[in-house]
Amino acid sequence: METVKPFTVWITGLPASGKTSVGKELKKIFISEGFSVVLLDGDEVRKGLCVDLGFSLEDRMENIRRVSNVASILNTQGYIAICCLVSPTKEMRGNARKIIGSENFFEVHTIASVEVCRKRDFKGYYQRALKGEISEFTGVTSLYEAPVNPNVSVNTDVVGVNEAATIIFQKCKEWLQDR
Repeated sequence: METVKPFTVWITGLPASGKTSVGKELKKIFISEGFSVVLLDGDEVRKGLCVDLGFSLEDRMENIRRVSNVASILNTQGYIAICCLVSPTKEMRGNARKIIGSENFFEVHTIASVEVCRKRDFKGYYQRALKGEISEFTGVTSLYEAPVNPNVSVNTDVVGVNEAATIIFQKCKEWLQDR
């Protein structure tokens, strides 16, 4: 790709749908093509930037607001931001799009069934939510609103991490040509 104005790849999906794994692989592809990239993972930002937030709807909105602002700053500094966050509601993703700017917002939906996500959940969050130990857990006790018209969807039940990242990269290239 030729020189492009930096943008944000916003990867949304259920917990354990493959967002971060795909995001990490996508980052490698962008770097191999000569781009400066930063990956912002939901679990990682909650260890610092958003350590003071829980998982209520209000806290999730604030989490998305903070990450969106960081992504926007990274874009203005010449970096592509890859944001891997559940961001479970259309409103949250809409707010992220407003903060980052529609022209800089590339939405990716990692599709995976709850059953597959439960099997992949090495952190045990789904089991804890099913036991009532975690309230407001997306995919168990809290709703996930799938994007209506993302730039690209990848079904991680059937597509591996490398293939998913390659598909997303190709769609980004097409999107950038139309931008």
